[in-house]
Amino acid sequence: MRTRKFWGWGYEDELLTDEEENNIDRRIASTFNLDSVHRIKVPNLEGIDLPEPRIKTLKSLESLFSDDKLERLNHSYGKSFPDSARSILGIFTSPPDLVAFPNAEEDISSILDWASSNDVAVIPYGGGSSVCGGVETAVSEDYKGVISLDMKNLNSIVEIDKESRSALIQGGIFGPDLESQLKEHDLTMRHYPQSFEFSTLGGWIATRSGGHYATLYTHIDDFVESLKMITPSGSYETRRLPGSGAGPSPDRFAIGSEGIMGIITEASMRLQDRPIYRSSCTVEFEGYKDALNALRQISQAALFPSNCRLLDSNEALFNGAGDGSKHLLILAFESADHDKTHSLNRALEICRENKGIFEVSKESSDSHRSGSSGNWRNSFIKAPYLRESFTRRGIIQDTFETAITWDRSFNFINDIKEQTANAILKITGKPSLVTCRITHSYPDGLAPYFTFGAFATPETMLEVWKEIKLATNEICISNQGTVTHHHAVGRDHRPKGYDSQRPDLFHNVLVAAKASLDPKGIMNPGVLIDPENKSIKNWIG
Repeated sequence: MRTRKFWGWGYEDELLTDEEENNIDRRIASTFNLDSVHRIKVPNLEGIDLPEPRIKTLKSLESLFSDDKLERLNHSYGKSFPDSARSILGIFTSPPDLVAFPNAEEDISSILDWASSNDVAVIPYGGGSSVCGGVETAVSEDYKGVISLDMKNLNSIVEIDKESRSALIQGGIFGPDLESQLKEHDLTMRHYPQSFEFSTLGGWIATRSGGHYATLYTHIDDFVESLKMITPSGSYETRRLPGSGAGPSPDRFAIGSEGIMGIITEASMRLQDRPIYRSSCTVEFEGYKDALNALRQISQAALFPSNCRLLDSNEALFNGAGDGSKHLLILAFESADHDKTHSLNRALEICRENKGIFEVSKESSDSHRSGSSGNWRNSFIKAPYLRESFTRRGIIQDTFETAITWDRSFNFINDIKEQTANAILKITGKPSLVTCRITHSYPDGLAPYFTFGAFATPETMLEVWKEIKLATNEICISNQGTVTHHHAVGRDHRPKGYDSQRPDLFHNVLVAAKASLDPKGIMNPGVLIDPENKSIKNWIG
């Protein structure tokens, strides 16, 4: 089996070429006016020292746990910038004492019973791809230990209802395995977050993941028919129905709970037939306001493109999708039932009315994999690997995302770019370019996704990142946006972000619900809310 990197994204054998590494050196030197660029070496397993486990399990549970060094390293962090930075620097001060690998729901119940009785914190772990501190195992001394509970062994499709076009699926299944098994039945879920290869169904549901579709089927919420969650107080299972008006939705309460109430073990998911009709095109705009207007009108025309992503000129330039003079709107339509050329043509009419320039390819069904849109797609997939190489040089390459209504969109995006650039200049003393792409759009608003680079050194990058993260949290909230559209809250988006955005009375509701489902406060402490009568350890603030 291939070995996952404990210090970065993907597998150990997935590294950039020497030419790509040298190109990064040249880009950093040019951007920040440096004579030379120093790289930190890739860390090795033998060079990392870990504290000994503080806890032991019951004899009857021993077979479910591991204290293997590599497993503990891999389960210490997610995949955010500071997670990668600390891993590359060899900072593992609070690894899990043990890693649990349950094989069945009964194992999870036994583990949670034991953990509750022994004041041991439990951190649910799917693919470990969190970029907001959602799976970090640093907990306070109020706990006697901490375990990371890995769901990888609960990874099956239990049953498929082809007539209703849905399936009962276990929460530990990874994206590629899920789609591979559905393909055998000519079905698909079509939910492709950037972390698709290294994330799980349970993780998508727990974090309200945003996926492939830019319109209509955006969040995982749209696919959930029912679910089951094992909590320290027992099993929480909802009824499988296409819809229900029976009070507040128990499904919706569990979706986005981020592991603080329990562990999502299975869900009935709405599926689709596999698409066979595709149409796509890339449109250029000189004016950003024109591009936004076109995007809004397409979103409000009920055309529902599967891809409708707007890259500003600099976002396009740095991803090899343009020369920096035009803003790009990438359009794609797909269906399993009927030709989508008419939908594409209507969208292009809207673009033309807003001064968009395009050329329809004769091979429009595959044009999303070639040309400007293909270059951007390849860059999008490779982004995590590029970021870890920047991290080895102390350079902060990171992103944040939010959402806003159409009436405020143009000024909102410009203001956030400017305020973020000013904050980075104040923090680092060096200018930064902030770019934007629109990842999802709705009839009433859109989700801007910002990318920035900031100068630091390996010695300063963690503190510099922390200052920038707190600043961008506050910038999103102060401009009336959300602190996250689909990356989840975790620990990193709470200070100056979610804690300010969340209504006070709803905070009380979450506290009361957690007290009922997790009375000892063992589940993912510090995520979303603080556990009652226990302190938390959150290095960001």
